[in-house]
Amino acid sequence: MTYRLEKLLNTSRKNLRILSCHLGNGCSITAIDAGKSVETSMGFTPCEGLIMGTRPGDIDAGVVLRLMAKEELSIGETETLLNRRSGLLGLSGISDDFREILAARAKGNERAVLAVDAFCHRLKKYLGAYAAILGKVDAVVFTGGIGEHIPEIRSRAIEGLQGWGIKLDEGANQEVSGKEACLSHSDSSASIWVVPADEELIIARDTVRCVEDASMFAESE
Repeated sequence: MTYRLEKLLNTSRKNLRILSCHLGNGCSITAIDAGKSVETSMGFTPCEGLIMGTRPGDIDAGVVLRLMAKEELSIGETETLLNRRSGLLGLSGISDDFREILAARAKGNERAVLAVDAFCHRLKKYLGAYAAILGKVDAVVFTGGIGEHIPEIRSRAIEGLQGWGIKLDEGANQEVSGKEACLSHSDSSASIWVVPADEELIIARDTVRCVEDASMFAESE
């Protein structure tokens, strides 16, 4: 995201403070200052942070202990519960696929409503916290399956940042699904983007860098 925003905004990463939202079956937010990640919502494992497809995100450790005691769960069973049966799947009782949850919500399913609301609340909470850590935000970028394709989620996330002067062009937002585009309002204090994830490109770049570094080391020997 940093590399692409440098190109899109025609400026060095040294001048950019970015809130990067990767929203898919796995989700995370990263606060990026001058090209360096200074905060990320995932911790020792991916279970920390945002609500994900099958992971709960932030959860009181006491809840885990309570569940293990009450349900007589082993460590392995608890790990399965937290990694494969929680998150959007656990909240909705329907699916870990956001599209299926939205379809159920449209039919009045209350647990689907809860799942979407909880997801958006946690997302907004982290965006606000990371905006405070950066002090000033130059760009907000959405990527991943949910971030790229679901305008409602982007709208509800940015709604919490209006006090920072970060404003979405709702018309542009509703028209964008799965393609690169700028979504910020003309008087927004930060630019807002959808940038499709290109993880293969990063892997290729890192591979080239490793090969070059190895070659330089061999020559020095």
